[in-house]
Amino acid sequence: MEDRFYLGIDVGTGSARAGIFDGKGKMRGAATHPICMFRPAEDFVEQSSDDIWSACGLAVRAALGVAGASAETIVGVGFDATCSLVALDAGDRPVTVSPTGDDAQNVIVWMDHRATEQAARINAAGHEVLRYVGGTISPEMETPKLVWLKENLPASWQRTTRFLDLPDFLAYRATGVDTRSLCTTVCKWTYLGHGEGHWDESYFRQIGLVDLVDEGFARIGARVRPMGEPQGVLTEAAARELGLRAGIPVGVAIIDAHAGGLGMLGASIDGVAPDAEGLEERLALIGGTSTCHMAVSREPKFLSGIWGPYWSAMVPGLWLTEGGQSATGALIDHVIHSHARGAELTAEAAAKGTNVYALLNERLEKLAAGAAFPAELTRDLHVLPDHHGNRSPRADPSLRGMISGLRLTDSVDSLALVYLATVQAIAHGTRHILETMNAGGYRIKTLFASGGDAKNPLFIREHADITGCRVVLPKEPEAVLLGAAILGAVASGDQPSVLAAMGAMSAADRVIEPAGGAVMRYHAAKHRVFQRMYDDQMAYRGLMGGAR
Repeated sequence: MEDRFYLGIDVGTGSARAGIFDGKGKMRGAATHPICMFRPAEDFVEQSSDDIWSACGLAVRAALGVAGASAETIVGVGFDATCSLVALDAGDRPVTVSPTGDDAQNVIVWMDHRATEQAARINAAGHEVLRYVGGTISPEMETPKLVWLKENLPASWQRTTRFLDLPDFLAYRATGVDTRSLCTTVCKWTYLGHGEGHWDESYFRQIGLVDLVDEGFARIGARVRPMGEPQGVLTEAAARELGLRAGIPVGVAIIDAHAGGLGMLGASIDGVAPDAEGLEERLALIGGTSTCHMAVSREPKFLSGIWGPYWSAMVPGLWLTEGGQSATGALIDHVIHSHARGAELTAEAAAKGTNVYALLNERLEKLAAGAAFPAELTRDLHVLPDHHGNRSPRADPSLRGMISGLRLTDSVDSLALVYLATVQAIAHGTRHILETMNAGGYRIKTLFASGGDAKNPLFIREHADITGCRVVLPKEPEAVLLGAAILGAVASGDQPSVLAAMGAMSAADRVIEPAGGAVMRYHAAKHRVFQRMYDDQMAYRGLMGGAR
């Protein structure tokens, strides 16, 4: 397939990225462009769909330049993005979702928690549909946000003709065809994808969105199709905006973390590709601003506090179970940049042409010179990483972070230790999710890791040692971009199915085995502290509850 390339476009929390891949999954070129973020109030996080689309075009043009490829060589396009909510009017113009009233701010970002009260009311009503989101809906999902908009911005609610998940917006903007993804609607909107697929009318009536029912769900998705299926072709206008040629097939889109799963889980290890049963021993860990934990199974697994089961929402024909942590990379950055030495270390990294994580990792190596093993440095320093609530498996957005063992020092060494303890705490959160999944019928032994966090060797080492799982790094580190390109390959017709494309275009690279012995025993004790910190927080709440 010479000179036949597939374009993956990925919109994350802070940037739009474009990657160009050949038929074997080798990246030929990639580029990134930042996107704007607005925070008009506490727990409000907003973006602009016009700004995002513009960033996509700039990234695509730059990626073509890096690859040395012409627009004529691109034969298929796939999109992925965060599960953020986009509002458009009848003319496809932005509609404000912001208390500022600015129409440019028409995207509620996935991490926005404005709808916490609405989510709590939905959960208290206990509709049957909640079985398919782990028993508890999150304020990060779309229906609580829709309720918030109707209650707080009624004019915007009335003006909006289309509410789209961000991946679906991108594919719609590219093709002019309003098709919604089975991935986005099942995972974030409560669409029931199994059987013939349908919206549950009684759920929307119960939560106060009866007008969506009366409209035949036209505003949120009257047509839902599997990922990778051709949604349409690139329009003349979209082609000009993206720097491509019109008529290129565009696949039905996918959520960014789920694209990472496509880019990794089908890889062969030791020359052996997994079958459906073998996939139940694998988990895709996509770590960036947040972390998602994606596993698939032949039969549905109903696990409290773990999202799903979602039918065919990532790997076609299999049920998806999705754990997650709302703040991982964002938490690590917060710990570093809020420390008294954070700015100093950032400046030093810039002067040396490196990053703060590399400097902190070097410092930890020196501090560990006299220790039995590096993890032992945090024997008396413990973190509960729920600063932005707990997505899984406690499913409680009201939880808060905790640190135990702070000393009266603001040195770089103290920052290094808190950084290490935070990374460990995130890994213990992953261990908690894995324990819940395996107790529910999975047999997860191997983690496939990608995303920004996976580029940090400390993050990978601690996840292997703490979970007791081997960690596989994919041959293509930009697995999310590859997953989007896989959808483009399927839409083009060059690959007959998503499963076939996964096998042809993904491969494993390095395997990190977990340490045993003293390290394993140390983290067993550390995990008991991790669980105890949650119990202590609940005890504090109980004590303070009596003071009202």
